[in-house]
Amino acid sequence: MRRCLRLLGAVLILGGCATAATDAPLRAQTVLRDKSGQQVGTATLTEGADGVRIRVTASHLPPGPKGVHVHAVGTCDPPDFVSAGAHFNPTGRKHGRLNPDGSHAGDLPNLVIDAAGSGGLDATTQAVTLKTGAAGSLFGEGGTSLVIHAQQDDEKTDPTGNSGARIACGVINRS
Repeated sequence: MRRCLRLLGAVLILGGCATAATDAPLRAQTVLRDKSGQQVGTATLTEGADGVRIRVTASHLPPGPKGVHVHAVGTCDPPDFVSAGAHFNPTGRKHGRLNPDGSHAGDLPNLVIDAAGSGGLDATTQAVTLKTGAAGSLFGEGGTSLVIHAQQDDEKTDPTGNSGARIACGVINRS
């Protein structure tokens, strides 16, 4: 009888561990680098009940608001990061969170950089997911990247929000 109880206890403990592991939130991250390869920031992405929370921490950047977008290709070749492709837009919508015909799934709020060259962004979006194979997944064929632009995104002008050159880029990877 004791042997059966021990075996049952072990099964329940292991079963509980398996359930806890599958309940862990999906996570991703990226290291943002400028055209010279210097690290200028990081981003963490966490899938939750409200969507994907994206937290960006940046430093060593020119002051002012900067457009930030998820781009459609997981490549960040300097110096211009054109290899990252266009904004992530699997639904074929117009650009901008203020555009009545928008927005791209990769459109995010502006990142504000202070006079010391540092800033942060904390935003949640329901337009993307970290679930492989799901609509809006950031882990489709070719992957995705996160790009910081030189200027403020006006959040309505198609296709880029007049946000200027790409000044930092990082490939989004599972963590």
